[in-house]
Amino acid sequence: MTYRFQIEFCDRKFPETVFSKTFTHKIITVVKKYVIIAITCILCSLAGTAVRAQGTLQTIKGIVTDKQSQSAIPGVTVVISGDNSKGAVTDAAGRFRITGIAPGRYDVSFKSIGYKAFTAPNIEVTSGKEAVLDIGLEAGASELNEVLVRGGAKKHETINQLTAVSGRSFTMEEVNRYSGGRSDPSRLVANFAGVSAPDDSRNDIVVRGNSPSGVLWRIEGLNIPNPNHFSTLGTTGGAASALNTNILKNSDFLTSAFPAEYGNANAGVFDLGFRTGNTDKREHTIQLGALTGLEGMTEGPINKEKGSSYVVAYRYSFSALAQSLGVTVGTAATPFYQDLSFKINSGESKLGRFTLFGLGGASSIDILHDEVEPDDIWGNPKRDAFFKSRIGLAGLKHFIRVNNSSYFNTVIGVTYADTKQAVDSINTEKNARVVEANMTQSRYSINTSFNTTISPRLFLKIGVMEELINVDLFYRDRVSPPHEWIQIWDFNGRTSLIQGYVHAKYNVTDRLTANVGMHSQYLALNSSSSLEPRAAFKYQLTDKSTLTLGFGMHSQMQPTDAYFYQSGNEDGTFDRSNEKLGFTRSQHYVLGYEILPFSNWRVKAEIYYQWLYNVPVSDTASSYSMLNAGTRNYYYNEEGHLKNEGTGFNYGAELTIEKFFSQGYYGLLTGSLYQSKYKGSDGIERNTGFNGRYVYNLLAGKEWKTGKDNKNKLSVDMKLTQSGGRYYTPVDYAASVAQNREILAGDEGAFSMRNSDFFRLDLKFGLTINSRKRNLSHGIFLDVQNVTDNKNVLVEERFNPATNKVNTAYQIGVFPNFVYRVQF
Repeated sequence: MTYRFQIEFCDRKFPETVFSKTFTHKIITVVKKYVIIAITCILCSLAGTAVRAQGTLQTIKGIVTDKQSQSAIPGVTVVISGDNSKGAVTDAAGRFRITGIAPGRYDVSFKSIGYKAFTAPNIEVTSGKEAVLDIGLEAGASELNEVLVRGGAKKHETINQLTAVSGRSFTMEEVNRYSGGRSDPSRLVANFAGVSAPDDSRNDIVVRGNSPSGVLWRIEGLNIPNPNHFSTLGTTGGAASALNTNILKNSDFLTSAFPAEYGNANAGVFDLGFRTGNTDKREHTIQLGALTGLEGMTEGPINKEKGSSYVVAYRYSFSALAQSLGVTVGTAATPFYQDLSFKINSGESKLGRFTLFGLGGASSIDILHDEVEPDDIWGNPKRDAFFKSRIGLAGLKHFIRVNNSSYFNTVIGVTYADTKQAVDSINTEKNARVVEANMTQSRYSINTSFNTTISPRLFLKIGVMEELINVDLFYRDRVSPPHEWIQIWDFNGRTSLIQGYVHAKYNVTDRLTANVGMHSQYLALNSSSSLEPRAAFKYQLTDKSTLTLGFGMHSQMQPTDAYFYQSGNEDGTFDRSNEKLGFTRSQHYVLGYEILPFSNWRVKAEIYYQWLYNVPVSDTASSYSMLNAGTRNYYYNEEGHLKNEGTGFNYGAELTIEKFFSQGYYGLLTGSLYQSKYKGSDGIERNTGFNGRYVYNLLAGKEWKTGKDNKNKLSVDMKLTQSGGRYYTPVDYAASVAQNREILAGDEGAFSMRNSDFFRLDLKFGLTINSRKRNLSHGIFLDVQNVTDNKNVLVEERFNPATNKVNTAYQIGVFPNFVYRVQF
């Protein structure tokens, strides 16, 4: 095995006495400094907003469309709860506008003959920003019996109408509200049933026991390999998200049996979108966070008559500031990152609607030998390590209507990612480079679909996608004796992945809906192909209960680096022995039941089974399996001579009990019991490196109205998480000492040991101040993560070559994360 250079934000040990005088004094000192920064920011924002507005009343506006045909619905009655005098009717373009709204939270109901009534609850209105809604109504019975759907536009249903099982939408308000989320969509979905992420240093998520590498990220219809800072080839997570939640709109997360339009994924799907900028007025947001850094966002109209607009957001990390205030980020080195996101909307025209969107990010960290403590488990006092990464995407989206019931939706775009890594060995005479890695991947994509409502009962979607994948891989090291260069990758070339699908949604009766489809994909590199049937059924047992059943066959190409790994031959030559690997395949089975027992409450249970096959394993008897890609054992894919003969399975049961936000409070309890097993080429059944066996989350929050006219609010949120420890392979101490680098036990010890269970309690305190004289609002939040200072284990055993000892690496201790936000 070759040397692995892995970038992680790792965690120091904290005092055994949680609330010792020294520790308490440190927290108080940090909080005082944050308060000073907050006061300074407020004074600056007030000074910079000199123009008075006409009071502090705001506007709720938006557009209402048919969920299937995407056509505007005129004549929809829109009413704000609690104040029947405030309402509107949508115009010919489906737009509505309600003015004179005081700051607060409101339920907004939508009713129209021929459509199921709908309520968008918990819409927050502040003095500094208009509330803009994008509502889709579902065709149904003509009677106006309201079907209350909670939590943004669709809480317990997905935005994608073709999803019937194992899916949920989430709002950006939830991302920012929940404690411990760090404004990160990945960390938010870790609160959902079936998802585990017991790692404070990275945001990789494990969905129903699958490797994080099986997750698909999609933004505005464009697939992106990894939208995270400090990311590397073949992974889907990183130390920090590059997605700015100030620009994201409500989105979907799927965990199994995906609709036919989603391919090349076995674990889960993030289907995200950027929101459209305000088409009537210019609005701005400035935000400062100890983790997320300094953010600025601006949005507004380009041409009010055409309805065109823009939104741009930029973020610059402040990790150095957090460290200077005494807050550890897990390493003495200073991580740096920045990102830019934008979306430009053309408005409607005869040629349709065009949308230009993009995201760019850069991150770097230098871990220098003279900044590393002698017993530091991550750094090495004899080496300097350098890491840089860049990611980007740009796309053009075109929507054009064929007629009132049909339309085309097309996206063309490009994604880019590169990683540069280097390690220098520090000698008394000179520094010698021992690791060099330069990895670049770009993808040029087109994704087009035809959508048509054939009848009130039948909707059809047909699409095709092609990705041209360019890779430039170079990686070599000479860490091990005799310190001669070993070439791992040296490849520059391209291939393409073509996908096609057809999906039909048919309302068999008023209570039974069927979703059936077929997905196929073809990899030009080695002519791998697949044909994948999908089916899901939803039966409305009563007005408050639903039964769902889903099945799907799925397949995924291997991580790009695996195909081009160079295997050494006995004659000293190298070849790419993995180039002919086929897709890893899976079959998903899901049964679910959901009931709304009381007003604003939901209970959902699902059981599932997943069979995985055609998994790459070694061509000789071995415990190796690609199902463990992303664990400490296989951070990079450095195995050659693989064959598609491995298997695995996941099964489990999940429960969600949710109290939607109403009457000033909310609650969420999710729990999962699961197993994740695999077989390598030696035929022995083992736990995968992602088998934690169980995970549960408890979240709750309360808001109080304060100030004159109750325009301000105080909030308290909490999150409690406990999950089972994952399995790992112990260190072979004798071999590690002999080679002065970490060597793990062989096949006999593969994933035979288990980490300690993970436990964390987070508390978040917030204050929102709505100006009485200006369209201006302030938000001040203190998110104290791991308030009990629990010593969660990151790695039970880690060999430190500087000390020749095996240590335990612990995760983050108490971490106070401060955020200040101003909107105007």
